[in-house]
Amino acid sequence: MAPIASIEYFRVPPRWLFVKITDSLGHTGWGEASLEGHTQAVEGCLDAYRDRYVGMDADEIEHIWQTTWRLGFYRGGPVFMSALAGIDIALWDLKARKLNVPLYQLLGGKVRNKLKVYAWIGGDRPDDVAAQASARKAQGFTTVKMNATSDLGWLDSPSSLLPAVERLRAVKALGMDAGIDFHGRVHKPMAKQLAFALAPHCPLFIEEPLLSEHLPAIAALAAQTTIPIALGERLHSRWDVRPFLDANAVDILQPDIAHVGGVSELRRIAAMAEAYDVAVAPHCPLGPVALAACVQVMAATPNFAIQEMSLGIHYNVGGADLTSYVRNPEVWAVKKGYVDLMEGVGLGIEVDEREVREKAVGAEAWVSLGFGLGGPGGEVREW
Repeated sequence: MAPIASIEYFRVPPRWLFVKITDSLGHTGWGEASLEGHTQAVEGCLDAYRDRYVGMDADEIEHIWQTTWRLGFYRGGPVFMSALAGIDIALWDLKARKLNVPLYQLLGGKVRNKLKVYAWIGGDRPDDVAAQASARKAQGFTTVKMNATSDLGWLDSPSSLLPAVERLRAVKALGMDAGIDFHGRVHKPMAKQLAFALAPHCPLFIEEPLLSEHLPAIAALAAQTTIPIALGERLHSRWDVRPFLDANAVDILQPDIAHVGGVSELRRIAAMAEAYDVAVAPHCPLGPVALAACVQVMAATPNFAIQEMSLGIHYNVGGADLTSYVRNPEVWAVKKGYVDLMEGVGLGIEVDEREVREKAVGAEAWVSLGFGLGGPGGEVREW
């Protein structure tokens, strides 16, 4: 037992926010609080949490989580839960390192030795997917994910959906599986048409077929299609998730460990999903700390299906990638569609603190440009 001595955060390229916690005995742990496009808001929240939690017992992870959730009156949402995630993940890492065990050992032990993974192709305006899928296959991936479309109008020409079908066919022709991300940019009049057009070509899942605020419409679509419905990156707690499970609106839950309050809440969400026979495939287009935390939790999760990896994702520009900021990047080697479960203590990665501190100097917050004024009349469209 030792009190928290310091909480630091580091904004680093390409768009990540790392958290380091040190206790009074010198034990350390790393977390990730990345919230794409909202870095400054999370940093402000971390400033407030730092004032509150320095001096509290670093071993009392659940007490700190509950204090954050219940004593602030206002709770939940992407900013609060991302800041909490950074702290929670770091505390779990610290505790596991102090005990000299992998984090999954603190969750009851592993149920698997390796995890199925997928990578991105195509970018925000999907193109050239056959060549990119071939490159991913050469890297060892058997599954990819791509955006279904570029930006769409609320009611667009049916012909605007045809390229999505051709892209899926091109990837399947390589013997690979593909998840198709509607990204919340496809509105109700178009989503049902697109799902119908894709179904004969057997996508692995369709992701965020509609924005999560449209639960009844998602449930109706789920009843109309045979394609598994995946969603969850914009749900931030088990209370957000529960209505989708009750409505039978989701087949594959995709909580993001950096947006749901960390290891503690991801573990609870996964257990709740298991009671509904719903698989878990964590969302993680983020950095190595968040991915390592996902791997640790999913190693101990029976209903785990597949894990997103940001290796080479179109947002990783300027020289930074998933293999940056760690001294053992070999843990992300993909073999026949899987990564091996890391054997090291804590999160299983060794953060290169010197690189983190160097790259944090003067780092700018990442801003999503989305599609700007992408509509023909200058209107804003969903990213």
